[in-house]
Order: sequence, then C-alpha cells, then structure tokens
Amino acid sequence: MKMNNLIKLTSLLVLFSACDDVFEPQIENNKDLETLLVVNSNAMGLMIAGYARLPYINGTEYDVATDDAVTNDEGNNYRKAAVGGWTSYIDPFGRYIYDRQTLQYINLFFEQAAGKAVWSYTALDNQLLDERFTGEAYALRAIHLFDMLRRHAGPANGVVTGVPNLTHSETAGDNFNVARASFQECIDQIYSDFDEAKKRLVLDNDDIKNSEIPQKYKDMGVVNAGTYNRVYGNAMRGRLSNRIIEAIEAQVALFAASPANQGASDKDWNFAAEKAAVVLDRIGGVAGMDPHGNTWYANSDEIDNEAVAGACPKEILWRGDRGENNGLETSYYPPSLYGNGTVNPSQNLVDAFPMKNGYPIADGASGYNANDPYSNRDPRLGLYIVYDGAAFGPVDGQTGLKTVISTAVDSETEDGLNKEVKSTKTGYYLRKHLREETSLKKGAETKQFHYMARIRYTEIFLDYAEAANEAWGPTADNGHGYSAYDVVKAIRQRGGIEGDEYLESIKTDKNKMRELIRNERRIELCFENHRFWDLRRWKANLTEPVMGVRITGSEGDKTYEYFEVEKRVYDNYMYCCPIPEAEILKWSALIQNDGWSN
Repeated sequence: MKMNNLIKLTSLLVLFSACDDVFEPQIENNKDLETLLVVNSNAMGLMIAGYARLPYINGTEYDVATDDAVTNDEGNNYRKAAVGGWTSYIDPFGRYIYDRQTLQYINLFFEQAAGKAVWSYTALDNQLLDERFTGEAYALRAIHLFDMLRRHAGPANGVVTGVPNLTHSETAGDNFNVARASFQECIDQIYSDFDEAKKRLVLDNDDIKNSEIPQKYKDMGVVNAGTYNRVYGNAMRGRLSNRIIEAIEAQVALFAASPANQGASDKDWNFAAEKAAVVLDRIGGVAGMDPHGNTWYANSDEIDNEAVAGACPKEILWRGDRGENNGLETSYYPPSLYGNGTVNPSQNLVDAFPMKNGYPIADGASGYNANDPYSNRDPRLGLYIVYDGAAFGPVDGQTGLKTVISTAVDSETEDGLNKEVKSTKTGYYLRKHLREETSLKKGAETKQFHYMARIRYTEIFLDYAEAANEAWGPTADNGHGYSAYDVVKAIRQRGGIEGDEYLESIKTDKNKMRELIRNERRIELCFENHRFWDLRRWKANLTEPVMGVRITGSEGDKTYEYFEVEKRVYDNYMYCCPIPEAEILKWSALIQNDGWSN
C-alpha cells in the first residue's frame, strides 16, 4: 500500500513538473485590464452590461404595490413592501447598488475601450463602430443615472437631492466617500450624455440605399450603403437610436417638472411638453396615433409577422426581444383555464373606467347602473380586465365559444372569489398582456409570441398632454397643432368612448383636465408599471386601500358588495426610495432621504 502511494505521488510530481502553468498563470491570463479590453468581445461586454441591466419592465410587478391590483402570492416582495414592510434595509423598489455597478461598467468602457478597442480590421468600419458603440455607452449611462435618480432622488435635509454623479470608474485607491450631487447636476449630466449620444447615433436603425447615405457619413468616407448598414442598419434594431433617446428625454423632463421635483432643477412643464413634442411631431402629432395601439399586446398580425425582423409596429417606439411562450398566461389565466390567477385588478381600477359616453361612473349624467355595473362601460374595461360573466380565453373546439368566467362567491368553478389559493381575491382577473389563443390545457398546450414594450407612443402622448395642460392650458398647442385636449380626445375615441360630452364640458378647465389626463394615464398604461411611479411624482395619495367586489345571486338578480381586500401602508415620506442603509452607515458624506433612517 505504501509503495502504491509512493508511485502515485511520484507520478503526480512528474506531471506537475511537466506542467509549470498549473502553478504559474499563463502569460495571457496576466494581461492588464487595458490590454484585455482592446479585444472587442471583452470591451463589448462592458457596454452590453448596460443593455442587460436596463430598468424597463413591462409587466405587473409594481402594480401590486398600488391601489390597482393585489397578488395571491403572499411571498411577493412588492406586496410585502406595500403592506408595511418597506424599509431602508429592505427595498424591492430600489436599484441603487445595481445602477452604480452598471455605471462602473460603462465608465470603464469609456476609459479603456472607446477609441482603443479593435472592432474591425477595416479602418472605416472600425471608426464607425467605435463611434456607434461610444454613442450607445453615453445613452446607457444617461438611462441608468435617470433610473437611479427616479428611484432614489428625494428630500434630504429638506432639499430635493440627486444621487452620486459617477462619470469615471472607481478603483481601489479612490475616495468612495462621495456625496450626492444636486438634482440639477444629475439632470444636466443626463441631458449632456444624451447630447453626446445623439452626435454619434442615427434617428432609426434601418437599412438604407446608396442614394440615402447621410452627408455626415459621406464626409467620413462611406460611399457604399453596405458599410453604413453594417453599423446602423437592420441588424441594430432594438439597440439605441436617436428616436429612442428623444423619447427618454421626454420621460426625464416630465419627471423633473412633476410636483415631487418642481423647483429642484430648471426643467419646467413647458420644457417637458416641448421634449414630448419632439417625438410626436416626427409622426405628425395626433394624426400619427396608432388606431390599434391600446391593444398592442394582442395585435396578432403585428406580433407574429411584422415584428419578426426586429421592427416595431406603429404603437411601439422601443421594445424588447420577441419570444414564443405561455408564461404570462400561466401566471395570469384564471384557474379554470389552468392558470395561477396571480394578479387581480382592483375595484378601484375598475371604477376608474368611465361609461361608454365618457362620463365618470360617479357623475349623475353617466347612466351607470349599480345593479348592472359592467354594462355600457368604456370598452377598454373589457380589454384589460376579466370581470364576472366575461367570455375569456381560447375558443373551445367543440362549442366554438370562449369560457364564461364566474367570479361570484357561489361560482361553480374555482374562479370564484377566494375559492382557493389561485382564485381571485378581488373579483377580477387580468386580461391585459395575454394572448387568448394560448391554451394551457394538459395535452393541448400552445404557445404564442410576446414582447415587452419598453416605450409606447401612447405614453409619450400622455406625457405631452400632462405637460401641455400645465404649461399652456387644455386647448393651447404652442404651435404644434395639437393640444392636451386633442390628445385626450383622440385616445378616448380610440378606446371606444362615444360622444364624450364630458370631455367637452371640461375642455377649458385646467384642473379637471389634469384629473382626466391622470385617469387616462391610469387606464391606458395599467399593468405596465407606471402607476407606482406616477403616484410618487404627483405626490398623490399612496394609502388608498385596495377594494374588491363580492358577488352573490343568480343571473339577472345579482348583488354587488364592495369590501376592502388589502391595505396600503406607506408613510408620508415614501415618495422616494431610500439610499440603502448599509451605504449610509459606510459613507459619512452620503445623506439619507428624509424619514428613511432606521
């Protein structure tokens, strides 16, 4: 046994002596960072991190922390925060560390890769690619700084304050005890970076012909569209362009001008309206509104066909990748259709939908019938929410009909109120985002294409309406040819509102128009993660309890009893996310937002 062990040991020593690099890293593994980042795949990774960490999510995540919805997932972190569990140590809404890490990657790209990495061995291609990638990096830095600002800017010692403005990479020898920049400085940095990006990018990433080469690129030596298209063509669809940047600039402007941040920078309602108008003027204003834009998630021809090559349909300004799946349906379908019923819209949101004639249901002129609450309502209610008696889901092969969903207390199916864990807690199920051609029935499962809409034109129209109403009043257009009133009218007509005497009755009242614009925003952008942030930038009521409906009785003789489903527990300082408490404890120069210190 000892001899065998000695033989093994000797064999290992011979092996190791023949492989010195087991103990000494090979030369290529000892290269410094600057040398490594000359390789384009390594350099690209730094910039691509900005894409991989984009803050756009287009689902229901934050909606379950508002008065628009609840979730039956008791362990959901957003729900926990909304019912009183949000602290400076436990913050599911914040991305402070995540955004800082991303800014570090992007700053490393500027310092070690831009102007240095070899993107192509053809000199002109290399020059164009370097310009393009540098432009994207500027835009990504602005996006992540905006995300950090939107979440973590807030009153510190009574003054609305920004976040650390990081424009260079941090090394081991740096001073990490960095104070927060002013809100104005952060806004200025965002727009400065966007300006630099726009110098290097093009309006849209599309293939062109030789006759269409812009003069700028001719001056650089581009004489063939093939060269241009390799850098700025169809293959780059989905990546940042100047049109996308202009839309994000409009988002930043609206945030800066909103009540929570007014006076913290020089960006006002007029600036916000003009920034949104830049985007909308390019499509002809209201005339360019997609007539089917409010059902973007279910427009089968667009999703299945037009979007194949990475193109965006008329409603979508920027989108994520397209994928074939049934994950959304699995999450949100009612249990009778083999779904988990995870997100349940609130009675609060249902009540926000007006009648088909445009009047709010509380208005005496609306014709609302409390004993038949879903009749003659704004058609968008049926597009976005499944209510009791609605036909929903895939068509049955035998009957040729969709399933009628019963959410009543005495429902014969598990779709009824609180029947089981997967059943609705509010009396409603989610319809928005879902492709109802999808079947989850065992043995007959199907999948459909979906994609995430990062920015919709409808959002920019509503941005414009809100800012224009505040800056110029409901009917003034400041030379653009469309006013806040015109935008709201077009959106409501598209949604199926008829006549709209209510809109006409308030068209000169700035305050009532403000309420209507906010309500239209709630309806049109529901379950797209806007309301959580809208309530905060408006400094609106955060503690409206989530309501539901308890339906009993038979068809034609039903009763509707409204009840509180879940409280919303937010303190009056929770209009912003905290700076992580661990960061506050580490760095004396970093000041916490008022109210958040534990």
